[in-house]
Amino acid sequence: MTTSASDASTSKSSPLRRALAFLAPGLGAFAAIFAIVQLGAWSGALLLMAPLGASCVLVFALPGSPLAQPRSIVGGHLLSTAIGLALQHTVGFHAWSAALGVGLAITLMQLTRTLHPPAGADPLVVMLGGAAWSFLWTPALLGSALIVAVAWAFHRLLRRPYPQRWR
Repeated sequence: MTTSASDASTSKSSPLRRALAFLAPGLGAFAAIFAIVQLGAWSGALLLMAPLGASCVLVFALPGSPLAQPRSIVGGHLLSTAIGLALQHTVGFHAWSAALGVGLAITLMQLTRTLHPPAGADPLVVMLGGAAWSFLWTPALLGSALIVAVAWAFHRLLRRPYPQRWR
């Protein structure tokens, strides 16, 4: 079973500290998604897509994971969204193009050291929604960058190291 960094550090602490350690990832995810939705409403831009919720699981519950680092979050979402858009706008949605999109996303994320499991869903989101090329900027780039920014601030507030590395 995989545990978060906060689990190990709270095994001998007070019940209140343990409770706060388990609540912190949820509070961080709340802050990130709330900020994204509010900024989107304020700006009129689409900043939210479902895979960003899964990105929050990694960045707030397992912030030390290589999969939760800024390069993986932003790069993974950008690359996978671009793959989905390219397929959507060249061949359209088919069973084989949806499967190819996910397979290519995984392969290219591995090759570019931007592996981020939630981004594996991006080609499907793009193709099922018939997204325009602007989807690459909002929500993929801006939404993932906002997750990283909120995570950075949140972990600093809790005096936890994040990110472990920028590249």
